[in-house]
Amino acid sequence: MAKQGRYESYRDSGTCYLGDVPSSWETKQLTKRSVEGCVNGVWGQEPTESSDNIVVIRVADFDRPRLGVSDVKFTMRDIPEKDRIRRRLRRGDLLLEKSGGGENQQVGQVVLFDMDIEAVTSNFVARLRPHGGVDSDYLNYAFSSLYRDRMNTCSIKQNTGIQNLDSSAYLAEQWAFPSHTEQKQIAAFLDYETAKIDALIEKQQQLIALLGEKRQAVISHAVTKGLNPDAPMRDSGVEWLGQVPEHWEVTPLKYKCELIDGDRSSSYPSGDDLIDEGIPFVSSKNISEHKLTRSNLVCITKEKFDQLRQGKLEPNDLVITVRGTIGNVGVFDPNELGCDTAFINAQMMIMRPRRGLTEFLGLVSQSVAWQEQLDVAAYGSTVRQLSNQVLGNVMISIPPDQELAALVDQTKKTISKFNSLVICARLAETLLQERRTALISAAVTGKIDVRGWKPPSSAARLETEMEVA
Repeated sequence: MAKQGRYESYRDSGTCYLGDVPSSWETKQLTKRSVEGCVNGVWGQEPTESSDNIVVIRVADFDRPRLGVSDVKFTMRDIPEKDRIRRRLRRGDLLLEKSGGGENQQVGQVVLFDMDIEAVTSNFVARLRPHGGVDSDYLNYAFSSLYRDRMNTCSIKQNTGIQNLDSSAYLAEQWAFPSHTEQKQIAAFLDYETAKIDALIEKQQQLIALLGEKRQAVISHAVTKGLNPDAPMRDSGVEWLGQVPEHWEVTPLKYKCELIDGDRSSSYPSGDDLIDEGIPFVSSKNISEHKLTRSNLVCITKEKFDQLRQGKLEPNDLVITVRGTIGNVGVFDPNELGCDTAFINAQMMIMRPRRGLTEFLGLVSQSVAWQEQLDVAAYGSTVRQLSNQVLGNVMISIPPDQELAALVDQTKKTISKFNSLVICARLAETLLQERRTALISAAVTGKIDVRGWKPPSSAARLETEMEVA
């Protein structure tokens, strides 16, 4: 990555988030110095066969990591000409998220619109059009730095679970502006350097995906073919299982574990029954890495729990999602949840294996054969579901008891190696993301001087690309 020096002299910007800035830079309010104004979007009506249909850019179209707009799937809406005149987008406009956000993602992201298409923004997105003397790419990076430093926080108002950004207050924040020539130089530098970092991030993401595929392949082979490559095989009679060791048992799931629905009576927890501490009330949000965890955990009172007839977990139970996103399985470990029992919500089912089968069935649930059977067996035209009967008829193959423990132990050791590699790749991705963010912040606030930077020659660029690859 580039190593840059510092400016000759600095002065106090007067703001804590900018700190010292180059002496030649001018400090002004964002709205006065950088943009012509903030124009709110429009949602319009359902598309028709008329000529009033137009692309509407939503928050969902934001490519947040790359500070741009994704063109994967645009939304068309019927918007009359009178409502789009002031809102038409042009290349170089900035798009501000005014409403939305969430528990882990604040509202206020800004991205660059760099397309030549007829479009407006939705009612949750506002258009910022930079002044003629301000470079759009530079300003996009500047807003990215502000967002990273959470300068939008004090301008957020919370209403009914939706975050709304007071754009006037946000755009009144102070910023230090270099000359237009410097802005373009900073933007060019960051375009080049962040592209290199993005390429490295993509490599890590590809590695993580590949490790996940190999991990599943190892599990699938272990639970359907075993660990002995010389074992005599036979046709299982099940398309998804194919050939299995001839001494393995092929059986419906219902003969190896009890399947228990949750309580669906009037006693089902709601409202005041839900508390922060008590008996865990688990949902699909609590399944992580094939275990039940305390992440996003909601609890119910002991009194409510005692009223429930079924759906109560015991140690070493498995839970499976059976409505909506089907087939996610997690093991209930009392030590993980800090309670020796728990209750499942309406979108889940308990799989209570025969003694000694919990870990093996946990592996089976991560195999390709398992997922393929569930995909075919699921029913429901709008919401996919699995019933007790359907799940019970899913076919599995099981080795004899004397072989079972060794298979599980060896497969877990192999999985652990893959998991360690994934952890390393994710750490590398995180460090690269942090490097990208820090580099943007340093450049747009003048902590590094890029005025003398020049794009590498073609030969140097090719060498860099080969290093990245």
